[in-house]
Amino acid sequence: MTSPDSALPPPPDTAPGALHAMQAQQQEPLWNAQMLERTEKLCRSGSFEIELPSGRLMMSAGLRELVGLQGEQTPEGGLNALSWVSPDERAYVAVIWRSATPDEPFEFEHRLVCTDGRRLVVLHRGVVHEVPGKSGRLRGVGMLQDITAQREAEQRLQQAMNHNEVTGLPNRAALLDHLDAAAHAARWSAGCFSVLALEVPRIAEVKASMGFGAGDTLSMALASRLAAACGPGEWVAHLGEGEFALMLEHAARPDPASLRARAEALCLQMDAPVRLGATDVFPSSRVGIARFPDDADEPAVLLERAQTARMGTNAAAPLGFFEPESSAQVVRALQLEAGLRRAVEDPEAGGQLQLLYQPQVDLSDGRIRGVEALLRWHDPVLGDVPPAEFLPVAERAGLSGAIGEFVMRRACAQAAAWQRAGLPRVRVCVNLSSAQLQRPDLAAHVQGILRATGADPSGLGLELTEGLAIADMSHASAVLRALRAQGIEIALDDFGTGYSSLGALRSLPLDLVKVDRSFVQDVTSAAHDVSVTRAIITMAHGLQLRVLAEGVETESQLSLLGANTCDLIQGRWFSPPVSADEVARMLREGRRLPERFVTRVRRGHTVLLVDDEENILSALKRLLRRDGYHILTASSAAEGLQRLAETEVDVIVSDQRMPGMSGVEFLRRAKELYPHTVRMVLSGYTELQSIIDAVNEGAIYRFLTKPWDDQHLRAHVAEAVRHKDMVDENRRLARQVETANADLAAVNARLAQSAAQQREHADLMALIAGSLRDVLDELPAAVIGIDPEGLVAFVNRKAEHSWPEAASLLGQSAATLPCMGFTEMGEGVCHASAGGHEHVVRVRPLRHGGLEGGRLVMLTPLGEETL
Repeated sequence: MTSPDSALPPPPDTAPGALHAMQAQQQEPLWNAQMLERTEKLCRSGSFEIELPSGRLMMSAGLRELVGLQGEQTPEGGLNALSWVSPDERAYVAVIWRSATPDEPFEFEHRLVCTDGRRLVVLHRGVVHEVPGKSGRLRGVGMLQDITAQREAEQRLQQAMNHNEVTGLPNRAALLDHLDAAAHAARWSAGCFSVLALEVPRIAEVKASMGFGAGDTLSMALASRLAAACGPGEWVAHLGEGEFALMLEHAARPDPASLRARAEALCLQMDAPVRLGATDVFPSSRVGIARFPDDADEPAVLLERAQTARMGTNAAAPLGFFEPESSAQVVRALQLEAGLRRAVEDPEAGGQLQLLYQPQVDLSDGRIRGVEALLRWHDPVLGDVPPAEFLPVAERAGLSGAIGEFVMRRACAQAAAWQRAGLPRVRVCVNLSSAQLQRPDLAAHVQGILRATGADPSGLGLELTEGLAIADMSHASAVLRALRAQGIEIALDDFGTGYSSLGALRSLPLDLVKVDRSFVQDVTSAAHDVSVTRAIITMAHGLQLRVLAEGVETESQLSLLGANTCDLIQGRWFSPPVSADEVARMLREGRRLPERFVTRVRRGHTVLLVDDEENILSALKRLLRRDGYHILTASSAAEGLQRLAETEVDVIVSDQRMPGMSGVEFLRRAKELYPHTVRMVLSGYTELQSIIDAVNEGAIYRFLTKPWDDQHLRAHVAEAVRHKDMVDENRRLARQVETANADLAAVNARLAQSAAQQREHADLMALIAGSLRDVLDELPAAVIGIDPEGLVAFVNRKAEHSWPEAASLLGQSAATLPCMGFTEMGEGVCHASAGGHEHVVRVRPLRHGGLEGGRLVMLTPLGEETL
């Protein structure tokens, strides 16, 4: 078609109006065609015209572009052979067109196949009508619109609504829909199925300690395991956080034993360690099982009962079936919450909430240095409720903050009472809850409690777990620094059980590390277990922190901790948690550790002899025993390392040639593990280079030869012992200096804080004094201030106006004032002459704290007494 611009010129006799109309008629069809093409491209659509019943199509340019046809290409075969309609839907499209009712629009959706292979979803609209003058012939107009993007967005929305965003597994809503469908099917076929409710609490712990990214990674790993463990007829869902569910279909009612075996196998797969960074995390899942229709015949109730069954599980028994008694556990939890709320609202009622105190003993002198306040609850109805049962309930019910407040106030009041009673000073340690640590004003709040109870800040210790600290490290660090500046001791509790122990030690303002009871080993433990305990103590000491070991219950544990330079211990071996009166009795009696466990008392030096020849060991033992040493022997390097793990050794004397590991290699290893030992080689061989190298690098203190001279050998060992004593003394002095420096820094910080508070108080008093002077200056009466020494300290503006010479008398005796008659008055009203006028004089003494503070004199002209 030619454009309007290229049309032939009109005949010469054509009128201008007719010419304009002719041009408009020529342009209209082209404009309509262009408008249709642009509209189709804008809407991603195309249109066509169809003749019926032949099915021949005429396609628009937009439709050809949509399906990918070139130029004026038109599909052959008509309606039955549309190549751009999916083969399995061509008959469907043809039937709709051929069965359409004239003049009634219709629409439907189908797939469209482009010539380049793309598949689209299109909305197909159409209408047919009879061709005028041709009976029985129909013509239709249709339009196809690409709605692929809309349908994909709807699918994504549906996916998001019914799937967990982290793991991609179906969520609770999808699970309930699936259970509902399965229940309907089971009712018709008399079938049955089971629901397993799984919980992995470790996911929440990992999020709190390692971050949300690590928690999501653990969730995805467990979801993948669970999905991989599913077989035919099994369906898995992620209900949120650390909770999953699995539906198992059964052809017949399952045997409880087989169902338990299936659940145990699933737990075994789920509980395999997951590697997160450099840490292996053990998920530790728990499972509750409910069966349809035995336990419930409604999907929501069935899931709830599986969760109820899970609530009755624990670490020792992580799997449970729903039993009617399971509901009793839920009722028990509700009763605990209600009773706990009553106890918190009125903690003095019947003494329901009480504190017991467990002593903390210093290994350097055996004395009680502190006590940990431990909460106990006795309910009038429920009886004694253990903390392991009611503290989680308090956390879930939001009562941990109120309970923490009660414990802190009661503990501070008790510390003040012991101090007033003249008992030896002990520090009372209190555990901080998450609700307390989240308070931005915690330092000021604790200071208020100390002031109200009269407790000394240095007599209070606050303990928090790694999980609480790591949840918001920056906030925790700021709050704890403010508390520590007041002189309060800060301790990290349950050290070693978290995921960022070293990071917590380096970042938080700590004074003490409490080693978890799981790390408190005894001398019968394996060498590597003992090494872990020693490494924790050494690491904490390297960061200038004191170490307290919890859960010390045997003499063997106490001995090992003393040998490894632990600072304090706490546990039932010394004392279980006791009442405040029992603690007072212990303090009055001076109860302490037996002398044999006190590390400050110097016990005999220990010498370790290592040689694979029994006769050499016997000879050396007889020789050195006369000098009073405690002698240990080992017949191999491996046995020597075992002895070092069990007992604190001062001097090591080792043979060079031994099977498995040479003496030099053994002493190098000893230096790495126990650098404060003094190490010597005793050898009859002359291969000196390796020994010289070891001496130069500090692994060996001295090289001695076989056969030995008894006196020389005894002298060398004695010299080594003296060297060890000197090193130990230097370490002790260094620790004292470091402790003193830390104490001095804390004192300086408190002094700086006190000075700042005093400056603020002085500034405030100056401001108040200035404001009072302004007020006195504005009074309509003459006011004169006289200090306790009888000197004029203040003259207001009215007094200066009445007696101009009064201002010059500031700092002089009040007797020089023109109205001197009142200066001898203590208090009262009189008359005096000043400035040629009679005045009423009122004198008021000023007192502060019961002491004389001067006098205030106000003079009012006679006749103006009402002013």
